[in-house]
Amino acid sequence: MAKEPVRVLVSGAAGQIGYALVPMIARGVMLGADQPVILHMLDIPPAAEALNGVKMELVDAAFPLLKGCVVATTDVVEACTGVNIAVMVGGFPRKEGMERKDVMSKNVSIYKSQASALEQHAAPNCKKLNVQVSDVKNVIIWGNHSSTQYPDVNHATVKTPSAEKPVRELVKDDAWLNGEFITTVQQRGAAIIKARKLSSALSAASAACDHIRDWVLGTPEGTWVSMGVYSDGSYNAPAGVIYSFPVTCRNGEWTIVQGLVIDEFSRKKLDLTGAELTKEKELAYSCLS
Repeated sequence: MAKEPVRVLVSGAAGQIGYALVPMIARGVMLGADQPVILHMLDIPPAAEALNGVKMELVDAAFPLLKGCVVATTDVVEACTGVNIAVMVGGFPRKEGMERKDVMSKNVSIYKSQASALEQHAAPNCKKLNVQVSDVKNVIIWGNHSSTQYPDVNHATVKTPSAEKPVRELVKDDAWLNGEFITTVQQRGAAIIKARKLSSALSAASAACDHIRDWVLGTPEGTWVSMGVYSDGSYNAPAGVIYSFPVTCRNGEWTIVQGLVIDEFSRKKLDLTGAELTKEKELAYSCLS
């Protein structure tokens, strides 16, 4: 029996990330190769023409999973009505030289109005966003989406012909793993902006798909992924902020992985990014007042 279509909202659909994301959704990358979707695309009035162009491309591509009429609108209520999943990638982009406070202040009002429309008009179950990469698992990103994020390989493994082995055992370079590797990940966003004069889009869209796929379809046994979730204070992270933890997913629910050993080096990194998130929470509240 064919599945009922899922309505997926993409805000900022005429923008870089949205433009890269909608065809991935339409071909089943996000929700699976057997899940029909109805796309709702939202953008601001000045982008209406470009948004319609995206709709035309989707229609021309004739994706088998794309069912019904593609909704392309600048009306937030129309866009949010009846959606099951909302991928909110429309906002004021970070530009070279901008501070986080500048970006946050511009985006607070945008997301506040969209969140209100989702609350009122979305469907009740709406969910708010030299080895092969596939052979590496359980790398963790702890904390904030900023230059304090902590990429942690202490629990990561690599599948080899003989067995799964720890990343540190195979790399055999702790100085690099504790230094250049971390800073490269932390500064990747700024490096892309400097190179492209635009923020990352394709990789962000791909990550959004992977994120929701894992959330909706579940993580493989013995594997976890990193997700920014509401902190309950696990690993002594500050409670009440959105903090990236290792999680497993099943039946549309996420669970923080417990019991991982945190060494002294990692403890300092977790505390540093946690402190930054606490300050940003205070900043966000000040923007709303």
